[in-house]
Amino acid sequence: MDSRVRDVMTTSVVAVRVTAGYKDIVTVMRQRHISAFPVLDAADHVIGVVSEADLLLKEIAPGPFTEPATSMLETGRRGERAKAAAVTAAELMNQPAITIGPDVSVAEAARLMYARRVKRLPVVNDDGRLLGVVSRVDVLSVFVRSDEQIRDEVIGKVIAGHFALDPNVFGVTVKSGIVTITGRAATRAVALDLLEAVRHVEGVVGMRDRVDYPPEEAPTAAGII
Repeated sequence: MDSRVRDVMTTSVVAVRVTAGYKDIVTVMRQRHISAFPVLDAADHVIGVVSEADLLLKEIAPGPFTEPATSMLETGRRGERAKAAAVTAAELMNQPAITIGPDVSVAEAARLMYARRVKRLPVVNDDGRLLGVVSRVDVLSVFVRSDEQIRDEVIGKVIAGHFALDPNVFGVTVKSGIVTITGRAATRAVALDLLEAVRHVEGVVGMRDRVDYPPEEAPTAAGII
């Protein structure tokens, strides 16, 4: 069974209120060695995220007596100018927060992180309240499965389970997450479907296809005997 976000997320999460001050955020960030916080409203709903990148804008923004060659206003980045002057989480945060539910698959979480270019996702319940955080490292944890665990799933859940095939017909070896599968399938379609299913087993890094199948007969043209 595919891992879900709840299986890999971190539940010990540091969050900040919308009223948290700039210096307080920096202090906790340094003490806890984290680079971003979910931001909560008074009802504990996740409404945004504030990151170290947002905080850095105060340091790099032009001051009242400086005139850089290309200011943030000239490049059209007015939001960054506002964040540079921000003093609370409400003013600093990116909103709305990109969140995910605990029952979503780890693969879907990875796709969302990649598509939205974020390093972590607050995990929320149906009411939008914070349950935890899932990070890129958490998502990649599926690749620490042992070769034995991967082999057992390929044989037991994929070959014998999902496809109801005789596992003795196939040879399965796994080394460093790379699966080599040998044997003979009834048809080319079965072979391709089997290999695709094995490729999506959690922890599989790569595939070596050694599965054979009978050659397909060429169709007979209409009217030709």
